Amino acid sequence: MIPKKLQDKLEARKADNTFRKLRQPHELIDFASNDYLGFSLSKEIFDHTHYYLEEAFIFQNGSRGSRLLTGNHKLYKDVEDLICKTHDCESALIFNSGYDANLGFFSSVPQRGDVVFYDEYIHASIRDGISMGHAQAYKFKHNDLDDLKQKCQFQRERISKDSEVYIATESVFSMDGDTPDLIAMAEFCKTNHFKLIVDEAHAVGVFGENGIGLTHSLGIDAAIFARIITFGKALGCHGAAILGSKQLADYLVNFSRPFIYTTALPPHSLMTIKSAYKELQQTHAIEKLHENINYFKEKVAEHQLQERFITSESAIQCCIIPGNDTVKKVSQDFYAHGFDVKPIVSPTVPKGQERLRFCIHSYNAEEEISKVLALLATFIK
Repeated sequence: MIPKKLQDKLEARKADNTFRKLRQPHELIDFASNDYLGFSLSKEIFDHTHYYLEEAFIFQNGSRGSRLLTGNHKLYKDVEDLICKTHDCESALIFNSGYDANLGFFSSVPQRGDVVFYDEYIHASIRDGISMGHAQAYKFKHNDLDDLKQKCQFQRERISKDSEVYIATESVFSMDGDTPDLIAMAEFCKTNHFKLIVDEAHAVGVFGENGIGLTHSLGIDAAIFARIITFGKALGCHGAAILGSKQLADYLVNFSRPFIYTTALPPHSLMTIKSAYKELQQTHAIEKLHENINYFKEKVAEHQLQERFITSESAIQCCIIPGNDTVKKVSQDFYAHGFDVKPIVSPTVPKGQERLRFCIHSYNAEEEISKVLALLATFIK
């Protein structure tokens, strides 16, 4: 038996209808996964990965250790060089996941006496990284640059002139699908010599030429201290990278504990990343994805559901349905009709902001989009 305190916490979750459990695989129509371009199921990416490994006589299942020990396979340099070229950055350092990358950055880079300002809806991995570090941290209202400016001014009067100030945001927020005014934020940071960090997890593969990302398409990469990109969403594989200067990469190799003390990705994972980037250069899936996003929004308007949805131009479209019980019931209704639409409940989002999170994909048919929204209209009216 686990300790009673832990049992009590589980029972509280059940009482609040917030108890999580793993579901078995299913064949429902997908409006839930982060596989925006369908790359995770791409036979071309799978075959190219397998072919390259055989041609290079790489028959290795694991990396055999961390990158600082035995795990720094030659493919790491190939893939990191490709990422640098693609994303126009000086250095790219691969981590095992987006969670590891954010944990590794925010726990080690901001120092004691420094200050981190982060969007109140920032991803849990960034919050966890900040909590493990020694810098002071303050949240600002979601996508509210005026509130950020006020908080920066208030705190700057109370901290040392030698302190570094870090501003953390996402280019596309995972729970809302919306975007901050990144150009204005970059200009604000540049003017004040603050260091801007942007998590591009839900933008890479979705925005920008060949899916390079949103910050690149806005022309503000040079104003960003660090970009975090992930490969487990639109690229359909696994891992993440921190993009920045060579000095930043050197620092992370020396002081980022999630990088130093974890077994490296195996060659197959690295080659899958490389194959996914190759596919990005030649796919029409990004164009089709945006056609589907626009069609989804048209159908939302047709059913007069705009007031329920958070404004978003991304692949993430969220319908607010307050109450854990209520939003779970609607999700179960979709399940019964053959659709996978996930409920996002509190405490993941604030109480009263529970929502259905529709993830749009390049492979969703218009008929599927039409039907899922027609069902939604009947479920919530």
